[in-house]
Amino acid sequence: MYTGVQAIAGFNRKRLPKVTDHPYLTGIFAPITKEMTLTDLAVTGTIPPAIDGRYLRIGPNPVAANPASYHWFIGDGMVHGIRIQNGRALWYKNRWIRSRRVAQLLGSAAAPGPRNRAQDVVNTNVTGIAGRIFALVEAGSFPVALSDDLETQAYDAFGGTLHDSFTAHPHLDPSTGEQHAICYNASQPGLIRHVVIDNGGRAIREEPIPVKHGPSIHDCALTARYVLLLDLPVTFSKNTLLAGHEYPYAWNPEHRARVGLMPRHGSAADVIWCDVDPAYVFHPCNAYDLPDGRVVMDVVAYDTMFDESTQGPDNMSGAFERWTVDPVAQRVDRAVIDASPQEFPRPDERLIGQPYRYAYTVALPEGRAARYLGGTKLYKHDLQSGTRQLHDFGEGRYPGEFVFVPAHTAAGEDEGWLMGLVVNHPGETTDLVILNARDFAGEPQASIRIPHRVPPGFHGNWVGR
Repeated sequence: MYTGVQAIAGFNRKRLPKVTDHPYLTGIFAPITKEMTLTDLAVTGTIPPAIDGRYLRIGPNPVAANPASYHWFIGDGMVHGIRIQNGRALWYKNRWIRSRRVAQLLGSAAAPGPRNRAQDVVNTNVTGIAGRIFALVEAGSFPVALSDDLETQAYDAFGGTLHDSFTAHPHLDPSTGEQHAICYNASQPGLIRHVVIDNGGRAIREEPIPVKHGPSIHDCALTARYVLLLDLPVTFSKNTLLAGHEYPYAWNPEHRARVGLMPRHGSAADVIWCDVDPAYVFHPCNAYDLPDGRVVMDVVAYDTMFDESTQGPDNMSGAFERWTVDPVAQRVDRAVIDASPQEFPRPDERLIGQPYRYAYTVALPEGRAARYLGGTKLYKHDLQSGTRQLHDFGEGRYPGEFVFVPAHTAAGEDEGWLMGLVVNHPGETTDLVILNARDFAGEPQASIRIPHRVPPGFHGNWVGR
């Protein structure tokens, strides 16, 4: 049936009205048209000598998009990487993920390796798993393994041990070395799966969990006892797909909003489902167990998502909230930490699943007029004192997600650096900025200049040598 729906969708896609000013294909989002290798990048300030490895970021960069049906979330993936060693930025590279379609359009060879059905667009996250670098996407393709120098890539279902889709957001349990993920596939709307990758890089668990309506579950959270499932009212929309739009998910007010507490080694029958007021969450920041049996999860929550637009996110007013999940009452209490619009919450990830103090987010602009540009600020939240610090990059400088990098293995929770890309628009350059987390509002520790615009993307991570 899904194949037949796709055939009708393809027919209707050709009948969609022409679009000439797609917000995610123009301006700051306009795709890069070539791959580059740049060496010895210019550095302002001093890169700490302890920083040795690669900063990696991925996002959509379509080779040949159809503006009438294009949605930002489905663009061809492009990885950007900067190699840092001995206080120098040795190289910058950008490489398309060689899906079959990208390879055909570029006239090059497709990346080898197994495909999950016909799905092989990978564009959402890039991170280290079990000593290797993987590009990731949810709801379809197997991951793509990348070499350290980004010159080779191959689709890899964790050595053949993963049997279906993966996620864009696995979470490393620092105590076990395992990666936990909640995975789904658009062609199986009645099912999600809890997947565990062991510290050797093999899938050791794919536990099925029945759901309704095909929820879009972008991320999950982890505590010492539970994996937290976010079953929220953005679901598979056959009508959206049949109309010819390429991203088949939409706000569904008929879908019950709930958070599931799944024991790490439990089955679907063991999940404790807890009702929550309707909202959508792309990204939790962190979660942990309370002594009384309840669970805390900090998230960026939206009142609705994909309620109006078929081109990309249509609500930029996500607030930073604390959700307290009560498995006895089977309900979620919501409290606002910070009502200002923001996204991409990140903690010190050595504390995943544990009580923590600091969270870092990207500020988003107030109102709809500037929503496609983004904000110029980062926030540092002190969750103990209830205070917030601000780093403003200034007019025309738009940061993406920043990741925390500890200064050393025994470093304190905010003893280290924050790292991320800042786009200069309309200046058409980009900087990899390194901030001292303990001098958050101060001048950057270092800034590495990329002499072209890197379009805003999704997720970036530091992979140490």
